[in-house]
Amino acid sequence: MNYSFNEISSAELMQQLAERLRARRLEKGLSRQTLAEMSGVPAPTIARFEQQYAISLRQYIDLALALGYVEPLKTFMQEPLYKTMEELELIKQNKNRVRGRKNKE
Repeated sequence: MNYSFNEISSAELMQQLAERLRARRLEKGLSRQTLAEMSGVPAPTIARFEQQYAISLRQYIDLALALGYVEPLKTFMQEPLYKTMEELELIKQNKNRVRGRKNKE
């Protein structure tokens, strides 16, 4: 069973994340070099993310932490999302699972 909840593509989401990070950097009056020094992420990597939307998850987290976004990162995906009552019941049923099931298609 495949679920398709995507209303946005991964490329569009990466672009939005890059634009938001750039906006937060500029709001704080930080150059890419200054943010690089604060985060440990090289300035060319920051430039590539802002322009081409490519970065590793670890580097993105390092940048977000350097800008003070600890709490949003800690709560990301903390709670399950559901669209139907059936999906909510399935989530409740599988709450303590430690392994997934193989898809039987």
